[in-house]
Amino acid sequence: MDERMNGASKRWDRVGVVMGVFVFLAGVQHFVNPDFFNDIVPPWLPPNESFWTYASGVAELVIGAMLISARYRREGALAAIILFVAVYPANIYMVWDWRDRELSERLVSYARLPLQFVIIWLAWKVSVTRRPTST
Repeated sequence: MDERMNGASKRWDRVGVVMGVFVFLAGVQHFVNPDFFNDIVPPWLPPNESFWTYASGVAELVIGAMLISARYRREGALAAIILFVAVYPANIYMVWDWRDRELSERLVSYARLPLQFVIIWLAWKVSVTRRPTST
């Protein structure tokens, strides 16, 4: 049983690292291509779209690094869940804002909605497999 749990833990650690790389690279993109992210920030959020683009970019850089690090992976996974919930309004706004775009682009925006829940579940699985063991 311990060997199987160890294998599961290693598997979820790998998922955490892969997630961390993707989250970190997404954070980099907030600074490389801020216009894309500014366009999907709901415009009614104060103070402005750029603030939220750069703030979420910094959060993604930090959380991505935490997920990559074995020492901070559990905390990074929990922070990722908070981040993924916090940015969900941008996904909803994107669907509405892209309603007149080509079908392929609309499908991408629609796919992001349920995909976010899958990503949240993956982050949860990473967090629960990284629970500290009692000694």
